[in-house]
Amino acid sequence: MAATNSSVTEFLLSGLTDLPGLQIPLFFLFLCIYIITVVGNLGLITLIGLNSHLHTPMYFFLFNLSLIDFCYSTTITPKMLVSFVSKENIILHAGCMTQLFFFCFLVISESFVLSAMAYDRYVAICKPLLYTVTMSPQVCLFLLLGVYVMGLLGAIAHTGSVASLTFCADNLVNHFMCDIFPLLEISCNSTYVNELVVFIFVAIDIGVPIVTIFISYALILSNILHIHSKEGRSKAFSTCSSHLIVVSLFFGSGAFVYLKPPSILPLDQGKVFSLFYTIVVPMLNPLIYSLRNKDVKVGLRKTMNRNTFS
Repeated sequence: MAATNSSVTEFLLSGLTDLPGLQIPLFFLFLCIYIITVVGNLGLITLIGLNSHLHTPMYFFLFNLSLIDFCYSTTITPKMLVSFVSKENIILHAGCMTQLFFFCFLVISESFVLSAMAYDRYVAICKPLLYTVTMSPQVCLFLLLGVYVMGLLGAIAHTGSVASLTFCADNLVNHFMCDIFPLLEISCNSTYVNELVVFIFVAIDIGVPIVTIFISYALILSNILHIHSKEGRSKAFSTCSSHLIVVSLFFGSGAFVYLKPPSILPLDQGKVFSLFYTIVVPMLNPLIYSLRNKDVKVGLRKTMNRNTFS
């Protein structure tokens, strides 16, 4: 990650907007979002850890999703907040490559953990009698290992590709974080091979989870249509729709940014789409996956009662 091939030792992040009147309002808006994200995800992690009845495959993946979202948001948001209150938001070359590495690792890991959660729901709804065997602790750990290995491989590929570039005079990154395409835009080199690396790895890192999620939910939908109870169907549809909303936001915004050439999607529009999967989705996940969940509410009451009488 060192700047051995670069005459540029630091980058200047342009931030989300250069309009002076929006800087302070946006600072407080995103500070509130970050606080909600941190409290929501750390609260969910603590709740799952303290309640033994939540030690199931579903909450095992939810625990890891919350951990990823907490780290993910912390990698991006604090540096973005600086851009609203400082005249120049400077980041060292090594710091930029480090942020890019963790951003890629966490965003890819999130895409695969979402697909693992969809598979878990498929087994629970479509094959309930085989659930304990199919989603054994060993299987869950194997799936989680796959999640983080894919994240690591993608992060190494993307960061290595960008770190090999030469950056000459222009060090202004048109983004609120060190992202791939804004860095490719200011490189002195031809970026054809680098863009090809992006499209290949993003196609895998988005394509494989989306196919897994699509197949899982197609089978779940088929199973739901055979449920005779209207209440049962409504409850199942409600659960699926919540998950699919998050999946659509996360994968949809990511696909718009990375599966289209920069000439088709201007970077300023890319920044807006990036907000969804870097800032908004990590805040929504603990709300969508927990606040409407009966088991989590029971766990919260037990934890609060335990603290009250201790």
